[in-house]
Amino acid sequence: MKSTFGPSFSQHGSSLIEVLVTLVILMLGLLGLVGLMVQSQRSQMESYQRMQALVVLQDMVNRINTNRKAADCYALPDPIGTGYFVPSVGTRAVTSTCPVVSTEEQGWADRTDQDIREWNSLLLGSAEKSGTRDVGAMLGARGCITLVSAGVYQVSVVWQGGGQTIAPPSGVTCGADLYGDEALRRAVSVPLQIANLNS
Repeated sequence: MKSTFGPSFSQHGSSLIEVLVTLVILMLGLLGLVGLMVQSQRSQMESYQRMQALVVLQDMVNRINTNRKAADCYALPDPIGTGYFVPSVGTRAVTSTCPVVSTEEQGWADRTDQDIREWNSLLLGSAEKSGTRDVGAMLGARGCITLVSAGVYQVSVVWQGGGQTIAPPSGVTCGADLYGDEALRRAVSVPLQIANLNS
């Protein structure tokens, strides 16, 4: 008996549609990987800037602790850093929070002015250089030193983050409304208490 069916053909290779589907799946996977890399880089930059801010913050806390007798002279009416001018040594020392009545106190106040100028340079990136440019700072870095009450100070460093998160706590007013959106403002802050040196 003869079979009525024709010869059987087996399919070899893959069709164009299968190749296109494979390419689309591969492309979606690669796009996801690129997105993950971008997010990873953003997180790494945020972490680096926070570390830099903590170093700069601790620098000023150490300066105030070293010059404790003139601690009130460190209180600043405005932030320093990006977009702010810091006067030269000796021009800012005598203020309502920093009365100077003796030569010794003038020396402490001048040291305060020098510390503030050096801290301003750190906020602007002088700790790290690329060629002749200062590059070792956070984006839009600013620093504040606030006299909260007698012998109690709040030292803060703020900068602009790479993406929106939650705004800093309401107690950290340094740089408020200077970054366009409070969700872009990053802040590190520490209270500092100086014992009464006159008693």
